[in-house]
Amino acid sequence: MHPPTLRRHALALILLRDSDGKAAGTRQLDIDADAVPDDVIAEPDGVPGRTERPLLVAHTALRQRSANTHEGRATLLHSIVHIERNAIDLALDAVWRFPGMPAAYYRDWALVAREEALHFELLRDHLATLGFRYGDFPAHAALWEMAEKTKDDLLARLALVPRTLEARGLDASPLVKAKLVAAGDHAAGAILDIILRDEIGHVAIGNRWYRWLCAQRGLDPVATYAVLAERHGAPRPRGPFNLAARRAAGFSDEELATLDDAR
Repeated sequence: MHPPTLRRHALALILLRDSDGKAAGTRQLDIDADAVPDDVIAEPDGVPGRTERPLLVAHTALRQRSANTHEGRATLLHSIVHIERNAIDLALDAVWRFPGMPAAYYRDWALVAREEALHFELLRDHLATLGFRYGDFPAHAALWEMAEKTKDDLLARLALVPRTLEARGLDASPLVKAKLVAAGDHAAGAILDIILRDEIGHVAIGNRWYRWLCAQRGLDPVATYAVLAERHGAPRPRGPFNLAARRAAGFSDEELATLDDAR
């Protein structure tokens, strides 16, 4: 039997319900496997595979807790574990769902998926040292909701997931790290350093392929982004912004100037 193509392997992984198994399998994803870009794959039921826990609630129902308490720190870490769990699915979805792209596109997002799986495992294992497991606290589904909104248009997906939601993570990371380090959790701070380094690369990949698609369609990247953000109800930018990380991820000065204008 021939091994699955890269895109069909990504689909098989996203359907897995067990988070640990999904992360472990994604770490082994062969980014050099043939993607077969022309393969149009029908979406099966069960995308993405999820366990019963964590309980998913509206993001407004999640309470903010102080990182200076043991449970508060665990809650904060759990929220980041959940983000990375969703990030695995988002990257796998970018691989399998969208046909007709260059082979390099699929390799890029398969690599992102592998790195997101590593982030999940690092944070999951650190959370365990506090006596908690992924699923012990409620979480929200806002990240995947944007994936659903953009599942029929790769340009919108690239504009609003890596270039919007993940870029917000670049802004938030130094603040979250400062909270955890101030609470004495230097190990968590070191993990967040790894994640920030990798996420700059992930957002850069989103920027590169967004601009590539804009060029293919004869669209202005800045004007098109504004249209897509409005059409799909993207969250408005909120500072403070990590401008150094955003520049490293490939945002232009013109794009950075629009952040304050959009607030």
